[in-house]
Amino acid sequence: MPVKQGGLELLDHPTSKELLQSNIPARLAYVWTDGTPRVIPIWFHWNGQEFVLGTPPKAPKLKALAKNPKVALTIDDNNFPHKVLLVRGTARMESVQGVVPEYAQAAERYFGPQQGKAWVAQAAAMLPEMVRVTITPEWAGLLDFQTRFPSALPL
Repeated sequence: MPVKQGGLELLDHPTSKELLQSNIPARLAYVWTDGTPRVIPIWFHWNGQEFVLGTPPKAPKLKALAKNPKVALTIDDNNFPHKVLLVRGTARMESVQGVVPEYAQAAERYFGPQQGKAWVAQAAAMLPEMVRVTITPEWAGLLDFQTRFPSALPL
């Protein structure tokens, strides 16, 4: 019996693992302080239990996340049949000295080892501290348009 949408076990599905290890940025959705929605592309690191993001301490999204930490993430590709991982959860923030270690890992995944290290060195020179944003999944959904389709389709 397939796991229903919403089950966190979907994060262990082979299609989810493929997306979680890809170099596709996540799209982070959150509610701005005036109540309007925002969606931004952002690098992420998946540690097997949580999404970890690194951001400058003056990033506008931090103000909104402090007010309302409920977020949604999606990671999706552009190849047919499309694959889409959907996650809802709660964000926690903590300041760290220097570069967030998981941000450095993400940089190497997105750029490759050499360019990733160079990117992190440049970030470290500009940012004496960063904010580590951790998102704990509370709901997961997966679409692969082969075996898992949007619920609105009569399949």
